[in-house]
Amino acid sequence: MKNYLMNTYNRKNISFVKGKGSYLWDQNGKKYLDALCGLAVTSLGHSNAKISEVISSQSNTLIHTSNAFVIDQQEELAKKLCQLSGMSSAFFCNSGAEAVEASIKIARKYGNDNNIDNPKIIVMENSFHGRTMAALSATGSGKAHKGFYPLLDGLLRVPFDNVEQIKLLAEKHSDIVAILLEPIQGEGGIIIPGNDYLNQLRKICDDNKWLLMIDEVQSGFCRTGKWFAYQHNEIIPDVVTVAKALGNGVPIGACLAASKASKILIPGSHGSTFGGNFLSASVGLKVIEVMRDMNLCLNARTCGNYIKSELINALEGLPIVKEIRCKGLMIGIELKVKCIDLVEKALDNGLVINVTKEKIIRMLPPLIITREESDEIVKIIKKIVGEVEYE
Repeated sequence: MKNYLMNTYNRKNISFVKGKGSYLWDQNGKKYLDALCGLAVTSLGHSNAKISEVISSQSNTLIHTSNAFVIDQQEELAKKLCQLSGMSSAFFCNSGAEAVEASIKIARKYGNDNNIDNPKIIVMENSFHGRTMAALSATGSGKAHKGFYPLLDGLLRVPFDNVEQIKLLAEKHSDIVAILLEPIQGEGGIIIPGNDYLNQLRKICDDNKWLLMIDEVQSGFCRTGKWFAYQHNEIIPDVVTVAKALGNGVPIGACLAASKASKILIPGSHGSTFGGNFLSASVGLKVIEVMRDMNLCLNARTCGNYIKSELINALEGLPIVKEIRCKGLMIGIELKVKCIDLVEKALDNGLVINVTKEKIIRMLPPLIITREESDEIVKIIKKIVGEVEYE
């Protein structure tokens, strides 16, 4: 049979037909524990009854009119997000990449508004921000860049978790306007910086009148045990980008801004046809409500700490394991050899994971995960890692 899809994904030969809670079922009736939840998207689990009810009821009333008109649910969701994040205003879009695009436009316009002709943004090596052109350019991956040159100009790349390199750039360039980074590098392998890294960046930005722009697309919404990962450092960024878990599978993204960054975009300077429509905004409101009612920040911390300790116990002594990194329910297991085939082996054992950077098992389990499901994950990981050959 001819496939009419563009060849943009290396798909596994599995078709999921049903999901419930932390589990998926394929076309043959096989059951899988989903320890990836659509790359940190379905954090409330599959077929969540409260989310399904909102989708159904809102679709029977109104789905879309465009942003030429007031959308009450969008305004209420903006208020909730700003209250949770410490931001002042929100722009709604459809994805994390679009949210990052908006943040880059904010930084560019901030520079131009301040008479900087060629404003520059500091970005990180080993980062991932999306695949649209500006987000791709900000992403620190030569593999992702290949075939898409020339990239966006005006980006200065430095090693992640390296403050000294940023200080050197501050001495050399007078046209820097912002720093853009993930608080924890997700696609990069669950790379967790030093405890005071974000605090130091906040001070550098304050001293130089730069914007601190934090990409919380993967790490946001209770994933690390706080609503947003930067809240572990008790700082307030100037711009925060979010998406993924906010819709639990319904496409939605947002670029949040505080203080001086919150009024930079004006009518005509940016927009989105579908961003923050009735359906996505209503779902976003319910997602936040459920996360708060279930205290999922606490569950992410508790289960994340439990999984980390159990993984250490299970994998201790295996020379193939280089490091286990966890922050809440962002989990990375770095091996000393390439292990891409472990994705298939995990599927054979009824577990959904992925491997990033060829050597790092990445897991982003649903925030509703239980102790029993955590044990199931550890048991399967121990089995498949223990079978990897290493000399």
